[in-house]
Amino acid sequence: MSANFLSVQTSVFRQFYALTKPRVIQLIVFCALIGMVLAVPGVPSWAEVRLALVACLGIWLVAGAAAAFNCVVEKGIDAKMKRTAWRPTAKGELADRQTLLFSAVLGVLGSALLYLGVNPLTMWLTFATFVGYAVVYTLILKPLTPQNIVIGGASGAMPPVLGWAAMTGDIGPEALILFLIIFLWTPPHFWALALYRVEDYRKAGLPMLPVTHGNEFTRLQVLLYTLLLFAACLLPFIYGMSSWIYLIAALVLSTGFCLYAYQLWRDYSDELARKTFRFSLIHLSALFAALLVDHYVL
Repeated sequence: MSANFLSVQTSVFRQFYALTKPRVIQLIVFCALIGMVLAVPGVPSWAEVRLALVACLGIWLVAGAAAAFNCVVEKGIDAKMKRTAWRPTAKGELADRQTLLFSAVLGVLGSALLYLGVNPLTMWLTFATFVGYAVVYTLILKPLTPQNIVIGGASGAMPPVLGWAAMTGDIGPEALILFLIIFLWTPPHFWALALYRVEDYRKAGLPMLPVTHGNEFTRLQVLLYTLLLFAACLLPFIYGMSSWIYLIAALVLSTGFCLYAYQLWRDYSDELARKTFRFSLIHLSALFAALLVDHYVL
């Protein structure tokens, strides 16, 4: 009996945990952490490390709340798409009331932690990011316009700004540069995915760019955005945030992304779109990791 009870409890825990979209949140917290690290000159003190840990936990909780809320709103759409049909809300394993309560608890705990343990600015910025993603993007932009990813990308680009605000209590130009990089990275990242998942989006009735404007136009947009992103990735070096270590990484990674986008534009295949999507994840993670290494080495 106890073994069955434990098995059920473990299964329920996994379902709730899946609602938070763990892999997405890992990237969000990582980008926020980069903002925190870059905001502190030199090696951080123990007090600054403790502050960063509290901020990471608070941001994780609020981001998880937004993800869970998104799962409720989009359960019908998720059920029609292979990529998301496994989610507990799409499969009917968790009721809307359970999920909304879970989202509310995470959101309140995270907001309280940020307000009391970090600073009010970080809490309000994180709350605004929640509203931007869960309400403005999910409820308004995503079902209405093929530019949903571009406009809604502002919410996804906020983590470094949150991290910077957590450590300094304000928003510096360095944080805005990091924001711009993620903002320009988001469209080619998601459109590469949408290209090989176009039938899923069509079936779900979502006006993603490949659905509304076709494959060829979307591929051109991916290429143009990667070129803009290339320029933005040089800004940390130009502004003096980083040195040659980051510059070399930025040149190599951004050239790689542009080459993928160029190949995708010239000779499309679903497999190449998958590779471009996967490389975009490597690009952002490695780019920010290079910023981290550069900050401490030089």
